[in-house]
Amino acid sequence: MAITLSDTAAERVRRFLDNRGSGIGVRLGVKTSGCSGMAYVMEFVDELNEDDVVFEDKGVKVIVDQKSLVYLDGTELDYAKEGLNEGFVFNNPNVKDQCGCGESFTV
Repeated sequence: MAITLSDTAAERVRRFLDNRGSGIGVRLGVKTSGCSGMAYVMEFVDELNEDDVVFEDKGVKVIVDQKSLVYLDGTELDYAKEGLNEGFVFNNPNVKDQCGCGESFTV
């Protein structure tokens, strides 16, 4: 099982953590939402929970809870700029379908 980051995503997370001034890493997860069923959740982590799994890639700790890991295993987190839009992109090999707006997915 693994979660990885592109060079661009790792640099962006490091910069956000530095600007924030605290935090041990970033949490990736899923929640029930949207037209396809699940949506990604991303937040900074100050303390680990008992059921957390910690991955480290390019000097950044990525924390995932056990329930979300089933849906996120093998995911690469990227950061992309396209025109005026920019943001994190989840390259998740487990996704079977996405809604039209790209906000939610099905596994």
